[in-house]
Amino acid sequence: MAGHSKWANIQHRKGRQDEKRGKVWTRITREIIVAARAGGGDINMNPRLRLAIEKAKAVNMPADNIKRNVDKATGNLDGVTYEEIRYEGYGIGGAAIIVDCMTDNRVRTVAEVRHAFSKFGGNLGTEGSVAFQFKHCGQLVFAPGTSEDKVMEVALEAGAEDVVSDDDGAIEVLTAPGDFEAVKAALEAAGLKPEIAEVTMRAENTIELSGDDGARMQKLLDVIEDLDDVQEVYHNASIDQ
Repeated sequence: MAGHSKWANIQHRKGRQDEKRGKVWTRITREIIVAARAGGGDINMNPRLRLAIEKAKAVNMPADNIKRNVDKATGNLDGVTYEEIRYEGYGIGGAAIIVDCMTDNRVRTVAEVRHAFSKFGGNLGTEGSVAFQFKHCGQLVFAPGTSEDKVMEVALEAGAEDVVSDDDGAIEVLTAPGDFEAVKAALEAAGLKPEIAEVTMRAENTIELSGDDGARMQKLLDVIEDLDDVQEVYHNASIDQ
């Protein structure tokens, strides 16, 4: 099936993440701690922890740091207790935004998120106000020029739900969250390396924003992403860079 043009937005997002390498370590550390606390320290029995450790290795986090964070979460070392909180709201032009946080202080976090929304043109909504516009799924994105036929053949054989060809030539493979690792492994074994591979909240429909509206929306997203307790920001805006 065909999809919207989103390669530029994906590349911009990757660039933003590369600029924030220091914060990336902090966010992955929290993800490791929460995943290990929820599902135990054995990566063979805990897919979420396994994925978090893969992310840590991808940004060159030392093995000692990874082990120490798992030990904190499983009671072998004293550590901070984080809780997961999701906020939902609206950005410029009614664009939907989901903000996933991990925090040791819920009061501080909601105040910071609410302030960011209100100061930069958005509105914090209630639980469930925009989540229905997103699908929880595995997403693997391949650069324009990748063989769509090969991706489709390998992905569907491995259990993917759909393969989407975007207007700008990028290819998305979508999976159920539980099938993500198997599909990713099959694609990589076939020599197909995705630019982005994650379990995410994927927008079902997008809102096109350009000019001043696009710039304002990007500013709002940047401010929210820069908050210390924010782990992930999902939105349905397609911003003309």
